[in-house]
Amino acid sequence: MSNSVHGHEVMHFMLEKEGESFSKESLKEAIEARFGADARFHTCSADGMAAEQLIDFLSAKEKFVETGSGFNTRADMICTH
Repeated sequence: MSNSVHGHEVMHFMLEKEGESFSKESLKEAIEARFGADARFHTCSADGMAAEQLIDFLSAKEKFVETGSGFNTRADMICTH
């Protein structure tokens, strides 16, 4: 049985990598290394997503901040409900 991780946990994980920028591919690799390749993800409005789907979802929700060499996130972009 695979586990389901909230997207907020992924965003907090990104914040732990202070100063690091991600591409979609490098974030996917980091997520899979941290949470497992079989992990599934959910948010307040979607569930059952693979890492790549979560990245696309968060990107569409404008949860990422562009940097000179990729993107990261900010704490104020993580909802608290």
